[in-house]
Amino acid sequence: MSLAFVKYEGTGNDFILIDNREGIWQEFVSASIQTAGSEKALIAILCHPKFGIGADGLMLLQKKEGYDFEMVYFNSDGGKSSMCGNGGRCIAEWAFRLGIGKLAGLIDHADVSNSEKILNFWATDGAHTAQQMSTPGWISLTMNDVDSILEQDSHCYELNTGSPHFVSIKSEDIEGIDLVAWAKGIRYNAPYTEAGINVNAVNIINDSHIVMRTYERGVEGETLSCGTGVTAAALSLATMKSLGGGLIHVSTRGGDLSVAFSRSPAGFCNILLQGPARMVFSGIL
Repeated sequence: MSLAFVKYEGTGNDFILIDNREGIWQEFVSASIQTAGSEKALIAILCHPKFGIGADGLMLLQKKEGYDFEMVYFNSDGGKSSMCGNGGRCIAEWAFRLGIGKLAGLIDHADVSNSEKILNFWATDGAHTAQQMSTPGWISLTMNDVDSILEQDSHCYELNTGSPHFVSIKSEDIEGIDLVAWAKGIRYNAPYTEAGINVNAVNIINDSHIVMRTYERGVEGETLSCGTGVTAAALSLATMKSLGGGLIHVSTRGGDLSVAFSRSPAGFCNILLQGPARMVFSGIL
């Protein structure tokens, strides 16, 4: 049988998206199981850059009572994973194209405080709201509050922004490090060996601008961008600099994003991940 898909990217973080509102994915898996062996193996093949479409992950857009849709995310190894921020922005942009949600107004890149919500979806870490921005192609995505940041030392932080992250704010140029080798030493070290953790290296430009690189678990390599990692890095900077709130610009290898946030008694709230989401192509398997 055939299966329609679209390929999206958000600052170089790329995804295969499938409309599963009528359950077609389960039918496709059943039809492919003899050759692929399992759903996990099938997803890994589809995400493979040489033998498949090529992607950092695969997402299903499906029905969810009380929400515009549910986002189900799989890493490129085929394993079901935790929240993906760039994936959330991409699937929301596609949902708008599909006519899902209600457009209540555009929000300005610099001021999102008075904007109306236009699309709500459910992900593995709970509810999210996505909004179109006045900057063409940009999507603003609400992220869950962060109530706990473990400071390993004055330059390293551990926190969960929908996915677990280790953030190292470095004085040396992060472009000069062997990111994969360095990150694997953390990702596969106790206590992260079994569940895994995403590892981020950060350089500070100033109190409102950072540059970063990310090693993602599940991909087990460097990705051009990671939305939950961008959020984690911005909040780590805010913790290190004792920032009370505002907008932090984040440069990744795949492009630029922004993180808006406020302080709460427990940590951080009103967190928005903002950045571009672009359809690359569509096809039929």
